This record gives sequence, C-alpha cells and structure tokens, in this order.
Amino acid sequence: MNTSRGVHLIKKTAYNIEWKLLIFLILFMDVKLAVKAAALILTYILQPDFRFGFKMKDSRLPLFYLLIIGITLLNFILYPNLSGNYGLVLVSGILIWLACILAIHQLRLFVDRTDITILHNTLLVFFIFNITFSIFNLSAILLEIGIRNPFLYQGQFQKYFISTGDYIKGITADTSTTNAVINCFGVIYFLYRKKYPMVIACMVTLLLTASNFSIFVLLFPLTGIFFLKSNRDQKSIISICLILGIIFFGKISPQNKDYVTSSLNKFVLKNKDQNIVTKKIIPLWARPDSLLTAETRREKTAVLWLDSVERARQQDLAARGLLRNVVPYKKPVIPEEDINTAPFQARADTTIFQHQMLSYFQRKAVNRELKFDEASPGKMAAFDQSVGFFKNHPDRILSGEGIGNFSSKLAFRATGLNMAGSFPGNLTYSNSDFLNNHFRLFVYFFEKPAESHSLMHNPASVYDQLLTEYGLLGIVVFAFYYIGFFIRHRNSLSYGLPALFLLLAFFVTDYWFEQLSIVVLFELIMFTDIKEHTQFVKRYE
Repeated sequence: MNTSRGVHLIKKTAYNIEWKLLIFLILFMDVKLAVKAAALILTYILQPDFRFGFKMKDSRLPLFYLLIIGITLLNFILYPNLSGNYGLVLVSGILIWLACILAIHQLRLFVDRTDITILHNTLLVFFIFNITFSIFNLSAILLEIGIRNPFLYQGQFQKYFISTGDYIKGITADTSTTNAVINCFGVIYFLYRKKYPMVIACMVTLLLTASNFSIFVLLFPLTGIFFLKSNRDQKSIISICLILGIIFFGKISPQNKDYVTSSLNKFVLKNKDQNIVTKKIIPLWARPDSLLTAETRREKTAVLWLDSVERARQQDLAARGLLRNVVPYKKPVIPEEDINTAPFQARADTTIFQHQMLSYFQRKAVNRELKFDEASPGKMAAFDQSVGFFKNHPDRILSGEGIGNFSSKLAFRATGLNMAGSFPGNLTYSNSDFLNNHFRLFVYFFEKPAESHSLMHNPASVYDQLLTEYGLLGIVVFAFYYIGFFIRHRNSLSYGLPALFLLLAFFVTDYWFEQLSIVVLFELIMFTDIKEHTQFVKRYE
C-alpha cells in the first residue's frame, strides 16, 4: 500500500512539471554553443511554431531583437565591410540574435500553454538542480584538498584560496558569475513566493561563488523589499541572508573582504595602499625537500647531520658535568611546509595563453603600447575608449561601428584565440578599432596577476556593446522595445520588478545577450510573473 502511494506521488510530481521546458532551460543555458543549438532544434521538433507575433504596437515578443538585426544590416549597407573574413562575423552575429528570438518565442509558448503552478514547479526544480551541481563543484574541491575551508587554503600555488568561487559554476558549467546571477534571481523569486528554504539555499550558493559585485547588487532590491514590501517572515529571511553574508566575508573568506576594501580605497576613496609587504627569509633546514634542488638537498642533509652531531656532543659534555645550562635533548621535529614558501604563493609566470594573446596583439594592433592609468577601473577606461572613438568618428554615432567590430563577445571570439568560444582558425577577423581599444585594454589587465582578472577591469558590457556596435539607435531600441516591453506591465509585476533591476545592473558586467543564458531565465521569470498577475491574452490560435 505504501509502495503504491509512493509511486502515485512520484507520478503526480512528474505531471506537475513541464519537462520539455526544464530540459530546454538546462540545455540552452549550457556554456557550449553546440548544446544550445541542440536545445533549440529539439524544442522546435517537440513544439513546432514560428508565429512570432511581432507588431509595432502591443507586440507579442520584444521588438528589440528584430530591430537590432535591422540596425546590423543598415550599418553594413551604410558602411560595407568587404574584407575577406568579415562576412562570417556578420552572419555569426545575426545568428546569435536569431537564437535569442527563437528562444524567447519558445518561452512565451511554454508560458501561454502551461498552468501557472506547473511553471512555478518547473522553475523550482531548475534552481534545485543548479544548487545541486554547485554542491558537486564544492565537493570536488574538498575531495582534492581535503576537508578544510578552500577559501583559506593557500596550497597548490593558491589554486583555490581567493579564486575558490571561480570553480562553483553550477548547472551551466559557465563562469561562476553566471551562477551568481542565477542565484540572485532565485533569492528574489523565492522571497516573493515565500519559499524560504530555497531563499537560503540560493543565498548560500551565491556566497560560494564569491561574486562580490553580484552580492553588492543584490543588497539594493533586498533593502527595498525589507523596508517597502515585506511581512515579518520576509524581513527575518532577509536579515538571515545579510547575516550569512557577514559570516562569509568575516570568517569563511576574509580575503574577499580585504579585496573589496582595497578596491574601494583605491578606486572610490582614492587612497593609496600603504601596506609594505616584507619577504620572509626561510632557513635552509626549514625548507621542504620538494622546493630544493639536488645540491641544496645535500646541503640540507649536511646541515641537519652536523646539527645532530653537535647536539650529541653537547649532551655528552652535560652528562659528565663539564657543561651546564644545556637544554635537554629533544626529538627533532620534521618542519612543516611554511605558507611563505612557493607552493603557497600564486604563480607569477606567464601562461601559454597569455603569451599567445600578447603575440596576437603585437602582430595585429597598430598601437602596441600597453599602458593605462590604473587610478580608475578598466571598465571606466573602456567607457573612455568608446567616447574617444565617437569623438574621432562622429559619423558612426547613429548606427555604431558594426557588429563584431568594437565591443562584443563575437569580437573576442573572432580572434581565434578561444577567448569567448572557438572560431575557424583560417577565418579569423579583428577590426583595428577593437584591437587598439578594448582588446588592448583586456590584454593589459590579463597580463597581470589573477586579482586583476576581475569584472571591474573587464571591458565587457551590454551597454558598451549596444552603443559602440549599434550606436544611438541600439540604445534607443533597447530602452523602448526591450525594457519598455516589460515595463508596460509594471503595475502588475511582483518579483519581476526587482528581477528587471538586477538584469540592468548585471548588464554592466558582460555581454549577456550573447551568452544566451541568464537573459533566457530572466525572460521566463518575467513572462511567468506577468501571466500570474494579468493573464496573457492569446492573440493567435
């Protein structure tokens, strides 16, 4: 009887999930483009429909995607680029935008045709899967280094330590920042739906990614919800989330707190770091054998042998009363590895990829000088480069430099360096304006130690991409036909409004439309919120 009841419960749960939507989300948000393409093909086989419903007024889908392709073609007509390999870049860029259209169309179909409870259950399972994969990521680290706090572990040339969060990638296997954004959405979504254990689970996973910017951005909607729109239970959960953050930065990963403080002092308060780092000289006998050459290992053996002979002589003299105040003999202790030795310090040598990237830059760029004012973050330097470009090319202000020509994931991918995905080696392409601006800036910071490879120094940004490659037209169609598409439902949105705030904030950090990941999750959450509170009216059969 109990067995049949359990089987019935499993079947009931299975029926309460839209499995096609769940599979689409998992596959489409995977880091690999081939998997994303397979997700689209599979979904259109299972749910064939190409009636997108684009309209100038009351469009079924955001007109932004269609108009941005139009701007791309307009720019190519106004400023035709007939260089051998640009054709592939142009087609690749348009295909990315078409993938966005195909994806959002399927999301809208799923939302239109699925009961709201089933939609919520499907989202719940997706977040549970992501949290589970994040736990697997952490478990793999602990299996490698032992049961200890990886955020404080400095061995293996500081492979983990402050970079531990980079390995918590979640279900997408993309960057840890992608995982962080997913969990930010999860915290807000489940907070509104009063699923408090899931709020805590998403918050803990977010903290594990150690994405300082994501955690900082999340504080704003949480603060607004706390003071403006929350009951007692929600206030308590928000307080617990804040306490978890304090514990994480104070006890689990204090070096992240130091990094944030140092960045604020340097870039906001403009205070120079007065800390002087002294190098500790370690005696030969205390150095681990793994760091010694054959010759120095023999020297260490000789030193330890001579020390043991001298101790024996001193003990013998003391036993015969010929020497007083001698410390009794103690068993020698094998010295432990010192955290000031090489295995506990980050490697300073240049990687093969850094050599390849620098070599590519030196071959291709016109301005080969790698020099920037480090008084401001790389993001600000990238913005200055964009402004400088338009000052020198005022004719490009309307429609931009063109797709893949200045600031985009496609521009980095087309170099063939596998920086943002693969590209045919014999068909690589790099515009000189991209090489001498954002690529040059990226190379400058990527040549530096790992702490410089942060979001604040990465030139990637959706806003920069729209402005430089699509011009003022790109900014206008984004504001009116993407943001405006969702804002028109603002009076009935609940968790959708803070989710929109989060997305606009995260657009500063990367080329998220080209990532084909978090934007899809955002759009599903928005469509679900709109359906729940207004009920979509189907405008076609």
